[in-house]
Amino acid sequence: MNTAHPKYVTAAEALQLVRSGDRLHWPCVAAAPEFLIQALVARAADLRDVHITHLYTEGYADYVLPQYADSFHLDSFFIGGNVRKATQSGLADYIPCSLSDTARIIRDGYQRTDGVLVMVSEPDADGFVSLGTSVDCTLAAIEQARYVIAQVNKHMPYCYGDARIPLSKITAFVRHDTPLLEAEFPALSDQDIAIGKHVAALIPDGATLQIGIGNIPNAVLAQLAGHKHLGIHSEMFSDGVLPLIESGVIDGSAKKIDVGQHVATFLKGTRRLYDFVDHNPAVHIDDVTYTNNPAVIARNPKVVALNSAIQIDLTGQVCADSIGTKMFSGSGGQLDFMLGAAASEGGIPIVAMPAITGKGVSKIVPTLAEGAGVVTPRTVVHWVVTEYGAVNLFGQPLAERARLLTSIAHPSARENLAQAASERFGVHIH
Repeated sequence: MNTAHPKYVTAAEALQLVRSGDRLHWPCVAAAPEFLIQALVARAADLRDVHITHLYTEGYADYVLPQYADSFHLDSFFIGGNVRKATQSGLADYIPCSLSDTARIIRDGYQRTDGVLVMVSEPDADGFVSLGTSVDCTLAAIEQARYVIAQVNKHMPYCYGDARIPLSKITAFVRHDTPLLEAEFPALSDQDIAIGKHVAALIPDGATLQIGIGNIPNAVLAQLAGHKHLGIHSEMFSDGVLPLIESGVIDGSAKKIDVGQHVATFLKGTRRLYDFVDHNPAVHIDDVTYTNNPAVIARNPKVVALNSAIQIDLTGQVCADSIGTKMFSGSGGQLDFMLGAAASEGGIPIVAMPAITGKGVSKIVPTLAEGAGVVTPRTVVHWVVTEYGAVNLFGQPLAERARLLTSIAHPSARENLAQAASERFGVHIH
């Protein structure tokens, strides 16, 4: 075995590979190679009509600023806060899709990929690097691209699974060490804790969890210390799972596939998470066509899919991507995991959310806002949870759905919801 010694060039030299008219891709969240992206933007005066795709990112995103509109155009698979204003104003755009389809869109040529910018781990002795905290659809882009520019960063954890790629896949290497983006975790509110308790009560021992980042997922995880033999097969996971792994609550022993392994397609967390996954054979970061394929998800028993919503109407339609006609985020993997959990033996699809927004607006509504997107149709919705309780809509007629959802709405909204249900379905809700 020979230790690999790539030949390094400067970011400016590597970015000379990019031509006007090229279509670029880079990975999401902590794996987005900000150093290379800044070097790309520095070339803006020399470039025209460069299209970019990526999923959710944070931090630097100057490529969507108005002064670069002739040079760069973003068509994202998911809208983060750093590109939301640009997307809503028409400076950037959004590709509607479930996360499971993003790699297919690239592999089948619906979105051409000429170049990929990535951030990778230190090379290993066998001539491989790791894509680290994010594979998502980036592996598909690497397979299709003419060139791959890699920022080698000693702070990027070496993750296994599909994250491990040979040095031969990379065209140009740039050395730049910088700590990864880290998540912040606000204190849990009483509302978060109440929702967490209701969700945790639905989770059986031996369940396989799809659980992401945020106060509600963290509130749920905090209630699971007394559970046994839980597993992870998720779009992502974060620091909240670590105490449960370390205590043995999450051991993956009840899974039917990837037994004993913690599976995701990307990660977001703190340095503690990144240190935990580094060279950890129990963690697999895999292609999104595997992690988010409903048929794969359903192969594990007792899959618990935990997702959220912007609005739910009285029939159970879930809007999770837009506020009226304004795109806010994206479909993500919600439908992938709701379908997978529904098809899993003993599976439990859950939509959990506060009953009311911070501005006092009910999230359970008579009808979705005009132009709102339906991410999960009413035919797929099972459990809906707020701080006021948990109800199962599956198999229930429309009037009963309206009654159940009204019962877990914020008290200030119940009279209006009951009136709407009476007018629409001819039922009286007490």
